[in-house]
Amino acid sequence: MSWVEVSIAVAREQTALAEFVLEHQGALAITLQDDADDPVLEPGPGTTPLWPTVHVRGLFEADAGRQQITDALQLVPGVNRPQLIRWREVGDQDWERTWMERFQPMKFGQHLWIVPSGMQIPFEQHNTEIRLDPGLAFGTGTHPTTALCLEWLDGQDVAGQRVVDYGCGSGILGIAAALKGAEWVICVDNDPQALEATLANAMRNKVADIIDFQTPDEFRQAEADIVLANILSGPLIELSPVLLGSLKPGGWIVLSGVLDEQADSVLQAYSHDCIEVKLEAREAWIRLVARKR
Repeated sequence: MSWVEVSIAVAREQTALAEFVLEHQGALAITLQDDADDPVLEPGPGTTPLWPTVHVRGLFEADAGRQQITDALQLVPGVNRPQLIRWREVGDQDWERTWMERFQPMKFGQHLWIVPSGMQIPFEQHNTEIRLDPGLAFGTGTHPTTALCLEWLDGQDVAGQRVVDYGCGSGILGIAAALKGAEWVICVDNDPQALEATLANAMRNKVADIIDFQTPDEFRQAEADIVLANILSGPLIELSPVLLGSLKPGGWIVLSGVLDEQADSVLQAYSHDCIEVKLEAREAWIRLVARKR
């Protein structure tokens, strides 16, 4: 089996955005390197290396859409010329085993866990366990934006509620809502591989029967109790009529994928229809939570 690797050099302050874009495009693994070739495999919170220039490398399956990934990387400031993006073939290595050795159970809030296959967590009566292996699509819970959304979900009573997960990636947020008792969930993504990963993860967690899997073209506005959207600020602003239109009065909207300096623009797009707005920061990222009027 073989893979392909894309490599870009970005300024230190653009590292988080570059990682976010690669993860949203389905990267199986991401490595950060400085000019001295000192790798850091998925650094923990607050430990992003302080190198002036960071080489960000994303590992993809061999048949990944290179043009789509290249186009997405244009969102990162400074990556505006194709020659700055390098691709190479990666030989057969046991990447999955390496990642499984590193990927451990993770806890979000008080009771919500992501647990890899074959691993166990201490028994607690109110725990919710999402069974998820890395490498299927964006969203293993390690990115700050995903963690912020999971922590919010952990504190909510979603039993019997209707939930939309727009830009679902691996489906982790929608699956978490389903496991916590949601009546039905709609998972929306424009990437067919993401929807396949969401279906596989939903089946693994035995909640596929209450989740609808849709592309944006198939999605129709629905009176949801909760709308979750962990995507970039530009699409969040553009999609504000769709997302707000899918939320019933009094329902909650949860937005993430927003950098600090973008929060005001996103807030402006939603504030006219929202009350009880709260912002939560994690590293360079913001989660915005509000209730529809």
